[in-house]
Amino acid sequence: MADVLTFTDRGIYCPAGDFYIDPWKPVDRALITHGHSDHARNGMGHYLATIGTAPVMRHRLGEITLETIAYGQERQIGDARVSFHPAGHVPGSAQIRVAVKGQVWVVSGDYKTVADGLSEPFEPVTCHAFITECTFGLPIFKWTPEDILTQQINDWWAANAAAGRTSILGAYALGKAQRLLTTVNPDIGPILTHGAIENTNAVLRGQGVSLPDTTLVTREITHKTHPGALVLATPSALGTTWARRFGPSSTAFASGWMALRGVRRRRAADRGFIVSDHADWEGLNTAIKATGATKIFATHGYTSAFQKWLTSQGYDAHIVSTDYQGEGFDQADEAEA
Repeated sequence: MADVLTFTDRGIYCPAGDFYIDPWKPVDRALITHGHSDHARNGMGHYLATIGTAPVMRHRLGEITLETIAYGQERQIGDARVSFHPAGHVPGSAQIRVAVKGQVWVVSGDYKTVADGLSEPFEPVTCHAFITECTFGLPIFKWTPEDILTQQINDWWAANAAAGRTSILGAYALGKAQRLLTTVNPDIGPILTHGAIENTNAVLRGQGVSLPDTTLVTREITHKTHPGALVLATPSALGTTWARRFGPSSTAFASGWMALRGVRRRRAADRGFIVSDHADWEGLNTAIKATGATKIFATHGYTSAFQKWLTSQGYDAHIVSTDYQGEGFDQADEAEA
């Protein structure tokens, strides 16, 4: 029986439907799991994405030919039947289910299994083959529970404000920044945002996402105009002239990589918060088991170690090379544009 999906130098390809999923090179028809720049790229002839992903894609990619689809809605494309299902990664993110002649394959894109109150919660999709990310595919990666994370961030901010310091928190512009905004206590002080984050906030607010009030950082804004502020910055802005305008400050970075010793030091951060919009070790294993799939393809992350682990658990596990980046701590910021 032929594979439902194949892996090419342009992306994940479905011969039965003649389309690609999250291609990294120009193709005629692209199905997109979510709006981060490593999954939604310019140059495609036609795009198909969820209703919740479309506004961010238009913001980032400009004038594109884009159709939208609701979660759970089925669409026939050639000899393939496709549908999109919540991935829990960022607002609008999806897993893509592809069925051909009774065989069902699912492409996860990026996902997390813990509900964050912002993204549509992850829903397991039964399938024969599951293409999974494994950005954090080692047992050392275990995320801080939401209630504890919220307390940690607010205590850090409040202590800094009391000491006359600005709190600068690094987070990706799409997903992580908004997730943190839903956890912080705006009564502590003003919330300031980097332009890339505020632009994304505007897009998400425009589609009904509720966020606390934020103020775009302009040249006139400093620690003197907004004492005790929390500044949400893109990772690349940390330690730059842009950040130094805020005077005495404490810098933190919110990422799954904070679970590794040494990464916070490399980021020159005073504090690290262990949180990610990707699944941790337990989340990856739980999600894979819930699909019922026997064939697993691991992409972007600790693919070799994770493939060996899955094989030891009885799965027919494989490694797939892609251009997806997951959550990096030394790379360009996701979806900054």
